[in-house]
Amino acid sequence: MPFYNELKYCIEMKQGKVAPAEGKLGIMVVGCGAVATTFMTGVFMTRKGLAKPIGSMTQYDKIRVGKGTDKKYLHYKDIVPLADLNDIVFGTWDVYPQNAYQAAVYAEVLKAKDIEPVRDELEAIKPMKAAFDKNYAKRLDGDNVKDCKTRWDMVVELKKDIQNFKKANNCSRIVVIWAASTEIYVPYDERYHKNLAQFEEAFKSDDREHIAPSMCYAYAALTEGCPFIMGAPNTTVDIPAMWELSEQTRMPISGKDFKTGQTLVKSGFAPIIKTRSLGLAGWFSTNILGNRDGLVLDEPANFHTKEVSKLSTLETICKAEEQPDLYGNIYHKVRINYYPPRNDDKEGWDNIDIFGWMGYPMQIKINFLCRDSILAAPLLLDLTLLSDLAARAGRYGIQRFLSFFLKSPMHDYTKGEEAVNNLFEQYTMLKNAIREMGGYEADEEID
Repeated sequence: MPFYNELKYCIEMKQGKVAPAEGKLGIMVVGCGAVATTFMTGVFMTRKGLAKPIGSMTQYDKIRVGKGTDKKYLHYKDIVPLADLNDIVFGTWDVYPQNAYQAAVYAEVLKAKDIEPVRDELEAIKPMKAAFDKNYAKRLDGDNVKDCKTRWDMVVELKKDIQNFKKANNCSRIVVIWAASTEIYVPYDERYHKNLAQFEEAFKSDDREHIAPSMCYAYAALTEGCPFIMGAPNTTVDIPAMWELSEQTRMPISGKDFKTGQTLVKSGFAPIIKTRSLGLAGWFSTNILGNRDGLVLDEPANFHTKEVSKLSTLETICKAEEQPDLYGNIYHKVRINYYPPRNDDKEGWDNIDIFGWMGYPMQIKINFLCRDSILAAPLLLDLTLLSDLAARAGRYGIQRFLSFFLKSPMHDYTKGEEAVNNLFEQYTMLKNAIREMGGYEADEEID
């Protein structure tokens, strides 16, 4: 987003121009699989006092505001007007017709004791038919799919879904978030993605090669006045045409790809190597994952989309052009392997070859045995609440302050901008955006 817009936001925030979080907030999730149902179940259980939203920055993190004797540490909700968990209403789209309770049981992420107390709430969430093209996710074979002849038909139907959901649930605001599978890679093409006019023409001419189904969701959301969040590495909103649309509709967008396991480790550990001025010869990352996401990523065309996302992290932290002696010849490899026995309990192995004084080699090994959906669920909560906040604060276009939660943060690559992937720099951006929206000064003082 242009600097003058960021400056305008800072001025507006200091004047306290953030609309209150009044009424119900509708969170419409694309995908009703393991991640979505874990997210929804956790919110319902938290509302009943039966669980705690651990891992959620908006619910637990505190930010310092003020300095010296005026210094204090406050929860986000005490700095800015966040939506309350009790005001959230859920909706979803999915290619499979099972309700959220059935999907949660099938996913086998949560135990029965953590699902049954909110069975009624979950059973009430029945997925709307998905805007789906099997060519973009060949491993999925669900039949809960819209009968749309063209990409533009998909947009029209999705807009109706948003309108109907908002009215039926008496929501004052809607946020749309993608928690569905990774699509095949759609590279940026100036002929179709450079500006909104080209983009809309591609929609209306039913260009299925350059217009992915996820783009239909994003276009529908933005034109209905809803922030849109891309939780997979899909190209979707990471194109100038979508940036133009988000500015035209004055809606925030963010993406790409929830930062949960291995990339979270990489974005936090690589800065240690860089800060210590150690050399990096190679970083080999491999994962095993057995849930639906793992199944989809077992398809080479879909994995390539994920690979592009995961490979971008390291090179923007350890920059060869700045320190050629240390990072001029890094060998970086990423692999994801579908392994059904692990289901949602994915495992990431990292082998890191570093070198130190006089070039002597050393190694670091990291083995992260994590739960994919348990790590992703709080990200969905934080991204939706903060996107809703951004919209009420008048922020639109790319929301760079949300990079903290995302694996391959959006940035204006057409102007040579690089993504910020250093976890600690991302955290500073996040804290300063909250400070500004709360009417406090931004700063980089270490807490």
